[in-house]
Amino acid sequence: MPKPRWLSKDEEEVWFAYILFSRQLAAGMERQLAGSGVSGADYQMLAPLAAAGAAGMRPRDLGHSAGWDRSRLAHQLRRMEERGLVTREQAEDDARGIVVHLTEAGRAALRTASPGHIEWVRENFLELLTPAERRMLVELSERVMAKLEPESRPR
Repeated sequence: MPKPRWLSKDEEEVWFAYILFSRQLAAGMERQLAGSGVSGADYQMLAPLAAAGAAGMRPRDLGHSAGWDRSRLAHQLRRMEERGLVTREQAEDDARGIVVHLTEAGRAALRTASPGHIEWVRENFLELLTPAERRMLVELSERVMAKLEPESRPR
């Protein structure tokens, strides 16, 4: 068995800072969205569906946009469908395919949640970074994702 390559003090500092930062950012986002009646998971589904418009989205594409596995996606869509936020319908061009559509209630929920959410994102994340840091964060994220999920690279 190979000898472990322990983290240096600097590497440990970077790793734990990232872990704490990402957890706190996610928790803060959930707290902010809670007042709107939309969870972070709901928002991760509602935003891309709104961008897709009337065409809707295939579940695999929606799951890919959130980085979720099929099981988590299916459970989330079921909960959202029960609340009237989305519908799942047969694809017109594929007898076995499903397309997810945003309902009017889903659009209303997104309209309610978005202004406060966007302001929270600006205040607690974007405005704390320089344009160069933002670009660097995107590049770093893409590099890590290419290593972890090579099939998820943009086409």
